[in-house]
Amino acid sequence: MKFLTEDFLLNTESAKILYHQHAKDMPLYDFHCHLSPQQIAEDHRFENITEVWLKGDHYKWRAMRAFGIDEKLITGNAGDKEKFHAWIRTVPYTMGNPLYHWSHLELKKYFGYDDAIKEENWEELWEKLNQIVQSDNFSARKLIQSSNVKVICTTDDPADSLEYHIQIAEDETIETKVLPTFRPDKGLGISAADFLDYVRKMEVCVGFEIKEYKSFLKALENRVDFFHKNGCRISDHGFEYLPYAETTMEEASNIFLKALKGEVISKSEEEKYKTFTMQFLGELYAKNDWVMQLHVGPLRNNNDRMFEKNGPDAGFDSINDFELARPLNQFLNSLDAKQVLPRTIIYPLNPVHFEMVASTIGNFQSGGIKGKVQFGSGWWFNDTKEGMIRQMKELANAGLLSLFVGMLTDSRSFLSYTRHDYFRRILCQLVGSWIEEGELPADYEFIGQLIQDICYNNAKEYFAIELD
Repeated sequence: MKFLTEDFLLNTESAKILYHQHAKDMPLYDFHCHLSPQQIAEDHRFENITEVWLKGDHYKWRAMRAFGIDEKLITGNAGDKEKFHAWIRTVPYTMGNPLYHWSHLELKKYFGYDDAIKEENWEELWEKLNQIVQSDNFSARKLIQSSNVKVICTTDDPADSLEYHIQIAEDETIETKVLPTFRPDKGLGISAADFLDYVRKMEVCVGFEIKEYKSFLKALENRVDFFHKNGCRISDHGFEYLPYAETTMEEASNIFLKALKGEVISKSEEEKYKTFTMQFLGELYAKNDWVMQLHVGPLRNNNDRMFEKNGPDAGFDSINDFELARPLNQFLNSLDAKQVLPRTIIYPLNPVHFEMVASTIGNFQSGGIKGKVQFGSGWWFNDTKEGMIRQMKELANAGLLSLFVGMLTDSRSFLSYTRHDYFRRILCQLVGSWIEEGELPADYEFIGQLIQDICYNNAKEYFAIELD
């Protein structure tokens, strides 16, 4: 049974024109993902369809658990063929979930399979897909190349050696820019059980002892310099909630010394430490012309039993609820007041914050930079059809959708580039509906250019990454 057509999700003539003539063939600019630089450097070849399609995909794991699949068939010791069968059994029941569309788009794009996924022919599908996976044209780099990806920005800890990024940069056969992103969450987690271990790890990286807060800040600056020399132009931060508590260098230093001594850090002390450290980092980012990304709102590792079994990023996170408006504006204002606010992208996970974030970014547009502060694309629980539409509508209502830097994969899978196509179809359907309803003129040349900007050109302009 054929399912996907060339006009999938495109329900008007205007949407079809915008997509087929303007959006479809634009390159991809994947400025935030969790792909393995090692797999890119080594041009990893996948053992089978389960490895490339299911391994590390906690979105799919959550759906399988909800469907009653035993954990051994998800993250356990069952064979890859059994795990594949378990996912195929699950797919038809994910209707309404973006996984249904994503899974079909992935099989169509990379395997030429456009039938509806059903359990009846799962063994035949296993054999057919594995023949392609094991062919010469299927590897990490080949998937990137066939997806027309111009830029990939991975997610990297400040203590990372970046050895694989260095290897990639020296390999002239790799045409895609593959660059690190500075993600210092562990350096901000002063109350975490492993914070002291992380400080020791940073000492090894920078080659000097960290006995006080100033030397820790010096270590962070040292790593920013190292990342910058290796092509990094973007930072990223993940917060369960965004703290803001004004403090002084002296107070932040005393809090850091308490942590070094193994003393308990109160919540208010933690917030002061995080605020001061983020302000310090924000200045560094502005100095280096980096973009600062703020991912705000996941409540992580909620199932203790499964965390003990599987560790983090296994599908047991959800949306947090908290006040964001005041601390977000205070933090941005604290940098803007000193004229050191870097270009910033804000990704709220809780959709109740969408309208607020869309209004907040308008408070800090300055410096002659188009869309300096961005409301990031629908993320995690919001990269659904409805979530993306809601995000774009709120951005359009309060700001300028035309300056939006668009979609990213935020994924560990090399097959997730189809999410860009999913986004582009939804974008074209949304804007096409405005044309059909007389809210925009049928000026396909001009509006088509704006669509191309959102798909690729705005990101190319926004990030200070030179392309060959």
